[in-house]
Amino acid sequence: MKPIIYIKPGCPWCNEALAYFQQHGVDLDVRDVTRSRSNMQRMIEISGQSLTPTFEYGDFVVADFSVDEFVDEVAEEPEVRRRLGLADHLEDD
Repeated sequence: MKPIIYIKPGCPWCNEALAYFQQHGVDLDVRDVTRSRSNMQRMIEISGQSLTPTFEYGDFVVADFSVDEFVDEVAEEPEVRRRLGLADHLEDD
């Protein structure tokens, strides 16, 4: 299962999030919600809102986040951290 990130082009928080995941070697399924109505609908369905970035990995969803907020959320989910390969990186961020 590949994590999904919903983005909007030009969104500075999206660019920051993409850079963070790239830096840590997390392979993402990047979905532009401005190009696909179904991607926007899915993002709203899982998060209850329409702001980006929104991250989905199974039942773990973080909506409308900064990298710091994502790090805080994933810190509470050790199994998700491990599966994403972030377990060793949180101390560095």
